[in-house]
Amino acid sequence: MRIDKYLWCIRYYKTRSIATEAAKKGHITVNGQVAKPSREVFPTDKITLRKDQINYKLVVLEVPLNRLGAKLVDLYRKDETPAEAFEHIALMKLSKEHYRANGTGRPTKKERRDIDDFISDDFENENVEEL
Repeated sequence: MRIDKYLWCIRYYKTRSIATEAAKKGHITVNGQVAKPSREVFPTDKITLRKDQINYKLVVLEVPLNRLGAKLVDLYRKDETPAEAFEHIALMKLSKEHYRANGTGRPTKKERRDIDDFISDDFENENVEEL
């Protein structure tokens, strides 16, 4: 099975074309070599892919016939991604708050929507109480 189809089947990429683009950009390696989208995958291959600033490390256990349900993915791959990779993402989220603390300056788009929802809820409650 092709590497792009395999990564789509085991749900690392939402579409096969996104998996193909990742392979063309060199984000996917198989056994230490950069893989083209048409590279064949076999059991015991070690795949490294970079997605969302995380370097995932996988071992192919078996090749599926078609796209799998999320619960069946572990039958076809072994995830050897270190836990530190996911901790890095959590640190990045915390660092975003460092640059602009919540409640200072202009509200962000999300904060503005939350404010509008809060105000509209209060306005609706006041009208009900008056009746």
